[in-house]
Amino acid sequence: MTALRYDVLGIGNAIVDVIARAEDDFLVAHGMRKGGMALIDEDRAEAVYAAMGPAVEISGGSAANTIVGAASFGVRAAFVGKVRNDGLGGVFAHDIRAAKVAFDTQPAEGGPATARCFIMVTPDGERTMNTYLGAAQDLHPFDIDRDAVAGAAITYLEGYLWDPENAKNAFLKAAEIAHAAGRTVALTLSDAFCVDRWRDEFLHLMRSGTVDLVFANEAELHSLYQTADLDAALAQLRQDVKLAAVTRSEKGCLVVSREETTAVHAVPVDRVVDTTGAGDLFAAGFLVGLARGRANAEAARLGALAAAEIIQHLGARPETSLAELARDNGLSV
Repeated sequence: MTALRYDVLGIGNAIVDVIARAEDDFLVAHGMRKGGMALIDEDRAEAVYAAMGPAVEISGGSAANTIVGAASFGVRAAFVGKVRNDGLGGVFAHDIRAAKVAFDTQPAEGGPATARCFIMVTPDGERTMNTYLGAAQDLHPFDIDRDAVAGAAITYLEGYLWDPENAKNAFLKAAEIAHAAGRTVALTLSDAFCVDRWRDEFLHLMRSGTVDLVFANEAELHSLYQTADLDAALAQLRQDVKLAAVTRSEKGCLVVSREETTAVHAVPVDRVVDTTGAGDLFAAGFLVGLARGRANAEAARLGALAAAEIIQHLGARPETSLAELARDNGLSV
């Protein structure tokens, strides 16, 4: 077996988050569906940026957030994603490397600009996203480093990046390499509308064993199985994949295996500031736990702890060491 280089390697959209506070009236005035994620073109991106208030820029993207969270737990982490060799591409690369994540994907020298996601955070902590995907969609199979994937205990795939054909082929290449090396492949379903677009293909990835572990929230799970009955969806999920983690916001999460379903409580917080990245950081803790050989329930508790940290401040990157937070809460990494 290839020597272990990374505990977790993520493949996803390399995006710079542009985060600002906004009132509900702003969302209505600009035709934004509260709590949703809309894909926009470059002209719309410029218009949104001009209209929004003071903003914070930080490298983001769903899987990238997860991998930075994993690194904050003190494990070896790597990320694969495409940026352009431009200003925001530099911001993305600097931020993720500063978080002690290996990032070696070569930037594009031409074509669309680096991706950016405009995140409006309303006073209730809900986030509404408008995303220009740009260069992030140009990930190709040649961007997948065989040795890096083979040397990662878990390869984590971002459902948002399942749209472009080249990226799909990159995912499939990575999954094949990982399984050939005896490693684990995980997939996050990312968004209920993403599931609506690719339901059959996501189910095929699960049922064919291309992915071993799936992350979903309740809305994504209901969309996947086209049912409002949670128990029915869970029963089908158990048949379709070896392991799954279903997040339920303040209700905690359910860890679903072929043998059992385990409920793990959410970690209480004093105040929800911004739910951006809650699911991403839950995945970080869960993946770290699994990569380090922890039981499913303990891995879920690490995930719940990371999610609780992230929702108490603006943005989707930890503001404290998750390794220290875990130790302070009696959890082992």
